[in-house]
Amino acid sequence: MSSLAEKGFSISKNALFSVFINRAGKLLGRPFKVVLVLNEVANKLADKKSGDNKFRQLLDVMLTVVRMVKSYVGGSYRQIETQTILSGLGVLLYTLSPLDLVPDFIPVVGFLDDLSLMSWFVGSFQDEITKFREWERTHAIEAGEAVKDVPAAVAVDTDKATPAVAELGHS
Repeated sequence: MSSLAEKGFSISKNALFSVFINRAGKLLGRPFKVVLVLNEVANKLADKKSGDNKFRQLLDVMLTVVRMVKSYVGGSYRQIETQTILSGLGVLLYTLSPLDLVPDFIPVVGFLDDLSLMSWFVGSFQDEITKFREWERTHAIEAGEAVKDVPAAVAVDTDKATPAVAELGHS
């Protein structure tokens, strides 16, 4: 049986995932919409947390990716290739989408393809994620803020915001 990262690599080469990369490219030029999507992804990931196992660790890293994309879109963090941000946003869009290779409504199995793709992304871009986390700590210290790991610290209240799923073309 192949690992999650190998399955994720396979998904990353799938034509369906290329649709999400294309949507990420179009979405990247619309910062407000990106923030809405990031908020929804953070909420979805937070609902899946359970215990301190490897899946929780992976989800915590993906919440870092949410913050990294938010910082990039906001212009405060640009020490990263645009293609890496597009890949990260593509993974986040795939995670949010109700239509993917294994539908999310199927218990447990429905989230495995999302986890596989996340695992591939984290494995492929671990150095970039580590650099961002260090930048985050340094930036917080320079700003005199307490260093905290707040999932997707975005300023949009999703209860009042229009769901970004419509942006994915699945409205």
